Amino acid sequence: MRITMIGTGYVGLVSGVCLSDFGHEVVCVDRDAGKIARLEAGEIPIYEPGLEDLLARNVAAGRLRFTTDLVAAMQGADAVFIAVGTPTRRGDGHADLSYVFGAAEELAPLISRYTIVVTKSTVPVGTNAEVARRIRSVAPEAPFDIASNPEFLREGAAIEDFMRPDRVVVGVASDRARAVMAEIYRPLFLRETPIVWTTPESAEMIKYAANAFLATKITFINEIADLCERVGADVQQVAKGIGLDGRIGSKFLHPGPGYGGSCFPKDTSALARTGREVASPMRIVETVIEVNEARKRRMVGRISEALDDRLAGRRIAVLGVTFKPNTDDMRDAPSLTIVPALIGAGAEVRVTDPQGRKEGEALLPGATWHDSAYDAAREADAVVILTEWNEFRALDLGRLHGLMRSDVMVDLRNVYLPQDARSAGFRYCSIGRP
Repeated sequence: MRITMIGTGYVGLVSGVCLSDFGHEVVCVDRDAGKIARLEAGEIPIYEPGLEDLLARNVAAGRLRFTTDLVAAMQGADAVFIAVGTPTRRGDGHADLSYVFGAAEELAPLISRYTIVVTKSTVPVGTNAEVARRIRSVAPEAPFDIASNPEFLREGAAIEDFMRPDRVVVGVASDRARAVMAEIYRPLFLRETPIVWTTPESAEMIKYAANAFLATKITFINEIADLCERVGADVQQVAKGIGLDGRIGSKFLHPGPGYGGSCFPKDTSALARTGREVASPMRIVETVIEVNEARKRRMVGRISEALDDRLAGRRIAVLGVTFKPNTDDMRDAPSLTIVPALIGAGAEVRVTDPQGRKEGEALLPGATWHDSAYDAAREADAVVILTEWNEFRALDLGRLHGLMRSDVMVDLRNVYLPQDARSAGFRYCSIGRP
């Protein structure tokens, strides 16, 4: 199959590289000439484990290339994937679909043979129908079908998720479109991966419903953690006890400072907005959004309490600022709320993160950056674990404590056992544990 991928952001780049590894001929298109030049040189603009090697292998095999020329990229294409950003729109919280619609109108006159136009971007229900309408308005005779193919990629594990997914969701309205999509994903049929065939509208809703449910699980266990602290229970034992129930499952039952990232914040907001527009309010989702935002702010209070409610003049080492480990993504990360609030209260904040510095320096003005947890903790009054990178899971706690001028550790990810931290000399604060 010959595939055109419009957009070389996180979703477009990972999807394009992985589809080329399936054996398809893939051309990735982007208007950013600088980004395309870097990709042609083998330089990856995002941090995703394994992606650089996979890209190099498929470029060398002749199955993958990059261009700014959409006209050339569309020639002979069997399918064109739209994988552009859908950020939260200012003012109303809905998804900004201008990039999706712009791509559809630009590709429309270039369709010269039967082509599947696949929406890979996360879009509200009804978007695929509007994409089809816009293509027909520009090119009434264009031979095409629409398919909705939402992504379910976890940053830090995206290649595994694409190659060995729990399921693939494909929304189509014709047998011919289904046949083309089945051919694209044929390698996964051989692995007996479940393929969910549905309408475009249902595929659009599946994506939003999945992310809203996961965001709800995170928010639920965070509230249970707060209650555990009040009544003397241990949230980790509670999470294990309920997670072993097959109807609930253990994933996403880890308390912390609130969810962030490129998906959950914008997708819950867009789903809530859709509900309001059609007079079917998503009250649970709206509450999840409110509680999650409040939780990030509440973590500042948690740190302040550990320092006897005196932040001014205190030196605080923050370990991890990306929204999760194994990514350089800072979008809606809890650190973007917590670090500025600490600085605003007069604290000196020293930051370290394995991959977050490239974006974080501009996003966290006033923080100083250090190469390791030990460097950041030197002469610190408190150390705060904000992102659970592996290198923060195996610190020499005795060495860390010895470098500090005080003894406070605020573990917002429950990385350490309380007894281990205390035996190293720390006054230890965690989430949801007595």
